[in-house]
Amino acid sequence: MKIAMILVVIVGVASLLGTILAARTVETNYGKSIKRNIKNLTMIYVVVIVGLLAGLLWYAFVAL
Repeated sequence: MKIAMILVVIVGVASLLGTILAARTVETNYGKSIKRNIKNLTMIYVVVIVGLLAGLLWYAFVAL
């Protein structure tokens, strides 16, 4: 049990250090990439929601 707890602490500390090191590098076009990513994610959500609603309506009319 002690070995598992020590491993958990080691992995936690390594994860924290990795996160801090990754956060130090700042992207120069951060604002532009955020806008592009939000636009892409919004389009994905719209397509998925429309597809799910179409599938739900098809199921409601055909299967029920």
